[in-house]
Amino acid sequence: MLLERNVIENIVREIVQRKFNPAALSVDSLKKPELVVSISARHIHLTDKHVKVLFGKDQLTKMKDLYQDGFFAAEETLMVVGPRKRMLPTVRILGPTRPETQVELAFTDSISLGIDPPVRESGNLADTPGCVLVGPKGVVQLTRGVIRAERHVHMGPSDAAYYGVKDRDRMRLRVTANGCTTTFENILVRVGPKIKLEVHLDTDEGNAADLEHSEKVELLVS
Repeated sequence: MLLERNVIENIVREIVQRKFNPAALSVDSLKKPELVVSISARHIHLTDKHVKVLFGKDQLTKMKDLYQDGFFAAEETLMVVGPRKRMLPTVRILGPTRPETQVELAFTDSISLGIDPPVRESGNLADTPGCVLVGPKGVVQLTRGVIRAERHVHMGPSDAAYYGVKDRDRMRLRVTANGCTTTFENILVRVGPKIKLEVHLDTDEGNAADLEHSEKVELLVS
């Protein structure tokens, strides 16, 4: 049976789009990505210099890999000390090392320490408060670097194409658990190569939505 001309044209058009402009594919033609939602508990990112000062060695010791390739939870922990000697005794370090040391806390952690950090994207440390980090070999006084991490979603280019978003757009996350639905607004989109689709919420946000017992999670375009 001969194909009609318009059918042939549609087939050729789709082949050309796939070869020369993958981003132009329709959502229906893209495979739905697997969505992972992770609770990002309080943690610390260190510079190479601070690893040396605090632990007396050049490298962190990997305890386990994280969901994103190349990132890991280290065996090492630190004491974080805030004003009036309030402290969190064992805060986990995540690797690899970074150009600037950063401490990420949830709101309740901040209250415990007596610190009022702003909600910021990771790496945006201008005008943030500091703290004291205490390790087995030394102490570091940070003049800045304490934040509450802005809720965000990591994704690769194909995930961004599926949802029709680009880097630094905003999305929503809907979590249904035990018959209750919680929606998180203004989730920052962070697109990068070789990145897996993963939403990061802090401990307070995850507990508020009862994420551990969630029956359904949906990532939605704002």
